[in-house]
Amino acid sequence: MKNYNVHRIEKNILQVSGLGDNPFWTKAEILTDFTSPWSDLEEEKMEFRSLWDTENIFFCYTVYDTNLHIDRKDDSVDSIGESDRVEIFFRTDETLNPYYCLEIDPTPRLMDFKASPAKKFDFDWNWPENHINVKSCTKKDCFVVEIAISIQSLTNFNLIKDNSIEAGIYRAKYKKQANNLFEPTWISWVNPNTETPNFHVASSFGNLTLL
Repeated sequence: MKNYNVHRIEKNILQVSGLGDNPFWTKAEILTDFTSPWSDLEEEKMEFRSLWDTENIFFCYTVYDTNLHIDRKDDSVDSIGESDRVEIFFRTDETLNPYYCLEIDPTPRLMDFKASPAKKFDFDWNWPENHINVKSCTKKDCFVVEIAISIQSLTNFNLIKDNSIEAGIYRAKYKKQANNLFEPTWISWVNPNTETPNFHVASSFGNLTLL
């Protein structure tokens, strides 16, 4: 299983702003090992960083993309599903029963839901409101999404075991086709080795180790 090391920082020194420019992010390992196994297109660079303290784990996505597609057909979070976005899934174990999904577009709208095998999604479920904070910004050459999630909520959902969190890290990029429709390219940290795009399988997860 692929591994990413999450370094520990002092409590209360990192607050998410969505800018990705806090100097403490330099203490994080930079993950750029992403693949689109179902597409021959060369994708724009994406950087992922994570840090933690005794109260929260922090994530920062920097996606180098100057041609964003954001579906604004309505004001609901449902249209995130047709927009450029970053995603992170957490699972209790390889049975995926259950697992928890966070999908965030550049604005940032958050679509959070609980799932079980065979793509059974509970969209009425939400991550506890006081235990997650999401911020973003769009810059000249990229967009940034920062997330803070409480350690308490991860513990309550049985997602931290022996200082490890099993997670999938993904991105969806929508591109306009000749027929003027937008089609997604799916990008993942771990190649799930599926014939068609599918993040909702055990083989798409890696391990985050809290150091």
